[in-house]
Amino acid sequence: MGMSVGGEGGDDAPLSDINTTPLVDVMLVLLIIFLIAVPVVIKTVEVNLPKLSFQPTTSKAENVILTVRNGTDGKCEVYWNATRMNSTELLTRAAARFKAEADRLGPDATDPELFPEVHIRGDQRTQYRCIGGVVSIMQSAGFIRVGFISSPVM
Repeated sequence: MGMSVGGEGGDDAPLSDINTTPLVDVMLVLLIIFLIAVPVVIKTVEVNLPKLSFQPTTSKAENVILTVRNGTDGKCEVYWNATRMNSTELLTRAAARFKAEADRLGPDATDPELFPEVHIRGDQRTQYRCIGGVVSIMQSAGFIRVGFISSPVM
C-alpha cells in the first residue's frame, strides 16, 4: 500500500487524488449489517406447521389411551380404550386412576416419570375444542405427561 506525500510540482502543491479505501470499507460494513438485519426485521405470519416426525412411542400397559373424534351430532366423542364417556365421567375416572397410581407408588409419587402417560388419538377432522378439552380434563385430574398419537407420513 503506497501513500503520496506530495504532488509533482513540489511540496506545496495540493493533492488531487481521493483515497476511496475508507469509503469502500464503510460501505462493505453497512452492506453486511443490512444483509444480517433485514431478515430479522421482516415479520411474516406464515403458518403451515404440521410436518410430522415419527418417533416410536413405547406403549406400556399402564398408559391411558384416549380416542377423540367428532360425533355425528357435532358433539365430541371421547373413548377410554373402547368405553365412551362424557367429560364428567372422564374426569372422575382419570382422578380415580391418578389417585390409585399415586397410592401404588407411595413415597415415589413425587417423580412424574413414574406415572403413566396419557396418549390421545385424535381424528384429523376433530375440532380443537374437543382435543383441548380432553387435555385440560386430564391435566386437572393430575396427569402431567400427555402425548398425541399420529400416523407417520408415507
